[in-house]
Amino acid sequence: MAQYLAELDGVFLALSDPTRRAVLHQLGHGAASVGDLARDTGMTLPSFMKHVRMLESNGLISTEKVGRVRTCQLNRERLAVIEDWLLQQRRVWEERTDRLEQFVANPKE
Repeated sequence: MAQYLAELDGVFLALSDPTRRAVLHQLGHGAASVGDLARDTGMTLPSFMKHVRMLESNGLISTEKVGRVRTCQLNRERLAVIEDWLLQQRRVWEERTDRLEQFVANPKE
């Protein structure tokens, strides 16, 4: 459980930054080079690489270097960690609202 929570925290931390979310959105359309991804941000390449490393260390993207070009690709399976967590939260809240609805509808019980 601790491992799962650490992974979940890392993924949410990686997603907490708008630049990193924009990178993931762009990679949702297909692989792209770091240079192409950085071009739209207006930041220097070394600063942008910190974002790439954060995404890669949390498993959201993978990178491959061929010659001088580093290409990034989205790891869609990693997003399942968030999906699983959201489903768990939804179940918890649906159960709570179901109990509340039952209590309001049948106050004598």
